[in-house]
Amino acid sequence: MSWAGRLFNARETLPRMLLLILSGVAYLLVICGTQTPPTGPQWVLAGLAFASGILLHRRQPINLLVQTFFFGVALATLEDSTINQVGTAWALGELAFWAPRFWFVAAGAGLVSAVYLAFGLPGSGVGAGEALVGLGTSLGLPILLGIVGRTTHELGLQAARRAESEQRAARSDERAAIARELHDVVAHHIASVVLRVGVARHVLPDLDPLVTAVFDDVHRTGTEALTDLRQLVAVLRDPEGVRGDAALTAIEPSALPAALAGAVEKARLAGVIVEAEIDPAIGSLDAVRGLAVLRLTQEALTNVAKHAGPAATAALRVARSDSGVEWAVSDDGGVPAGPRDVPLGGGHGITGMRERVEVLGGTLTAGPQGKGWRVSTVLPG
Repeated sequence: MSWAGRLFNARETLPRMLLLILSGVAYLLVICGTQTPPTGPQWVLAGLAFASGILLHRRQPINLLVQTFFFGVALATLEDSTINQVGTAWALGELAFWAPRFWFVAAGAGLVSAVYLAFGLPGSGVGAGEALVGLGTSLGLPILLGIVGRTTHELGLQAARRAESEQRAARSDERAAIARELHDVVAHHIASVVLRVGVARHVLPDLDPLVTAVFDDVHRTGTEALTDLRQLVAVLRDPEGVRGDAALTAIEPSALPAALAGAVEKARLAGVIVEAEIDPAIGSLDAVRGLAVLRLTQEALTNVAKHAGPAATAALRVARSDSGVEWAVSDDGGVPAGPRDVPLGGGHGITGMRERVEVLGGTLTAGPQGKGWRVSTVLPG
């Protein structure tokens, strides 16, 4: 925050107090010194006012009481009480800047008025009317500046809250739009696929068992995809409402080895030869990292089947180590079913994997290895 911004921030009382002290020292050394050099008592009262102002700059009511006391002493003992008068006016302005209720300001103004009328008027040689005008100015100007500063600060906070609220509303609208698309388009098509596969299983009873197994796997996979989509739509529509439901956002740690085995089995049903090395110790992972490992494995094995072909051989390795979780999936290239020269960061699959890893403090490495492809990472923790 700039110095100008700090001067008008209700919490930043110290910069304003330091500015006042510098002004007071300049007055004593330059303005007052060219006429009548400051006396010892004048220096003492000024120093006490400066010190208390620094020590009590965040305790506005107490600071005003102390400054008013020094002001009364200065009125009673000094010929020039400007330093203490300004210090009291400043403390009153800070009180107006801080005060949660206006009666704080009224009480402070009443105290300063009483001290001035008791010690400032007698023997001052100034007419009562002129003295009252001076008192009104000394009280009114700092109170006005304090109220203006407080109002400006509150308006700034309201504007910031309003902008944050508008951003939240925009994000909510965007999530709702994505949820509608997922529900109305993606879920609709997947539901149609599941329905047609189910119909095919019943109207073609004499199919080869291998074909029936494929139909069963497609039906099961589609049903699970629909369940995941419904959960994702629920999260998008009301993230606060499902935040406490771990089933929507994580996986039970002890179930991770079985879930990885299920992902490996699905890849094998798709024709990929998978050699899996899964450390049983990963069952002690926290839910967030466990979900990340599962999603990375599913995405990587899907990419193997998509790009290397169903006859590819893939190797999955998941192990605990001192540095965290070591995860890697590689393949031998197989019979490519699509281009493998995907640049790092290119493609939504690699991008999504990299973002998921970076959120957890890791780095995803993806690139060619021999005739095939390899993706790997170490998730800290």
